[in-house]
Amino acid sequence: MITRIVRMVFMAEKTQEFEDIFEESKQKIRAREGCQYLSLHRDHQDLHIYYTVSKWNSQEDLDAYRHSKLFRSTWAKTKALFADKPSAHSLDQLIELQ
Repeated sequence: MITRIVRMVFMAEKTQEFEDIFEESKQKIRAREGCQYLSLHRDHQDLHIYYTVSKWNSQEDLDAYRHSKLFRSTWAKTKALFADKPSAHSLDQLIELQ
Protein backbone atom coordinates (compact mmCIF):
# COMPACT_ATOMS: atom_id res chain seq x y z
CA MET A 1 0.00 0.00 0.00
CA ILE A 2 1.22 3.48 -0.92
CA THR A 3 0.23 6.64 0.89
CA ARG A 4 0.36 9.72 -1.31
CA ILE A 5 0.51 13.17 0.29
CA VAL A 6 0.26 16.26 -1.89
CA ARG A 7 0.88 19.73 -0.43
CA MET A 8 -0.67 22.67 -2.30
CA VAL A 9 -0.46 26.40 -1.59
CA PHE A 10 -3.27 28.44 -3.11
CA MET A 11 -3.82 32.11 -3.78
CA ALA A 12 -5.93 33.45 -0.90
CA GLU A 13 -8.88 34.31 -3.11
CA LYS A 14 -8.85 30.87 -4.79
CA THR A 15 -9.25 28.50 -1.82
CA GLN A 16 -13.02 28.17 -2.19
CA GLU A 17 -12.63 27.47 -5.87
CA PHE A 18 -10.21 24.65 -5.03
CA GLU A 19 -12.60 23.22 -2.44
CA ASP A 20 -15.33 23.23 -5.09
CA ILE A 21 -13.08 21.36 -7.53
CA PHE A 22 -12.25 18.79 -4.85
CA GLU A 23 -15.92 18.37 -3.96
CA GLU A 24 -16.73 17.78 -7.61
CA SER A 25 -14.02 15.16 -8.14
CA LYS A 26 -13.56 13.40 -4.77
CA GLN A 27 -16.01 10.54 -5.36
CA LYS A 28 -14.58 9.91 -8.84
CA ILE A 29 -11.04 9.78 -7.46
CA ARG A 30 -12.08 7.51 -4.60
CA ALA A 31 -13.82 5.19 -7.08
CA ARG A 32 -10.62 4.69 -9.08
CA GLU A 33 -9.32 1.15 -9.08
CA GLY A 34 -6.83 0.71 -6.26
CA CYS A 35 -7.79 3.82 -4.29
CA GLN A 36 -8.53 2.74 -0.73
CA TYR A 37 -8.71 6.14 0.99
CA LEU A 38 -8.91 9.85 0.17
CA SER A 39 -9.02 12.89 2.45
CA LEU A 40 -8.51 16.64 2.25
CA HIS A 41 -6.77 18.63 5.00
CA ARG A 42 -6.05 22.30 5.56
CA ASP A 43 -3.07 23.63 7.47
CA HIS A 44 -4.04 24.61 11.00
CA GLN A 45 -2.22 27.95 10.88
CA ASP A 46 -2.03 28.85 7.17
CA LEU A 47 -5.49 28.54 5.68
CA HIS A 48 -4.13 28.73 2.12
CA ILE A 49 -2.20 25.45 2.39
CA TYR A 50 -4.04 22.21 1.71
CA TYR A 51 -3.01 18.56 1.68
CA THR A 52 -4.58 15.57 0.04
CA VAL A 53 -3.89 12.16 1.50
CA SER A 54 -4.70 9.08 -0.51
CA LYS A 55 -3.91 5.39 -0.13
CA TRP A 56 -3.36 3.17 -3.15
CA ASN A 57 -2.98 -0.59 -3.45
CA SER A 58 0.09 -0.24 -5.68
CA GLN A 59 2.29 2.16 -7.59
CA GLU A 60 0.62 0.89 -10.76
CA ASP A 61 -2.81 1.96 -9.48
CA LEU A 62 -1.49 5.40 -8.52
CA ASP A 63 0.24 5.77 -11.89
CA ALA A 64 -2.92 4.72 -13.75
CA TYR A 65 -4.82 7.48 -11.93
CA ARG A 66 -2.07 10.04 -12.58
CA HIS A 67 -2.24 9.25 -16.31
CA SER A 68 -6.05 9.32 -16.46
CA LYS A 69 -8.31 11.88 -18.09
CA LEU A 70 -9.83 12.54 -14.64
CA PHE A 71 -6.46 13.50 -13.18
CA ARG A 72 -5.47 15.64 -16.15
CA SER A 73 -8.71 17.64 -16.11
CA THR A 74 -8.79 18.02 -12.31
CA TRP A 75 -5.11 18.96 -12.10
CA ALA A 76 -5.42 21.50 -14.93
CA LYS A 77 -8.17 23.33 -13.02
CA THR A 78 -6.31 23.04 -9.72
CA LYS A 79 -2.85 24.16 -10.79
CA ALA A 80 -4.24 27.43 -12.16
CA LEU A 81 -5.03 28.39 -8.54
CA PHE A 82 -1.56 27.81 -7.03
CA ALA A 83 0.43 30.52 -5.28
CA ASP A 84 3.48 28.24 -4.98
CA LYS A 85 4.81 25.02 -6.45
CA PRO A 86 3.08 21.91 -5.06
CA SER A 87 4.98 18.98 -3.59
CA ALA A 88 4.02 15.32 -3.60
CA HIS A 89 5.36 12.41 -1.57
CA SER A 90 4.72 8.70 -1.88
CA LEU A 91 5.24 6.74 1.32
CA ASP A 92 5.45 3.07 2.20
CA GLN A 93 3.93 2.41 5.62
CA LEU A 94 6.23 0.58 8.00
CA ILE A 95 4.23 0.48 11.23
CA GLU A 96 0.61 1.23 12.13
CA LEU A 97 -0.80 1.39 15.65
CA GLN A 98 -4.53 1.37 16.24
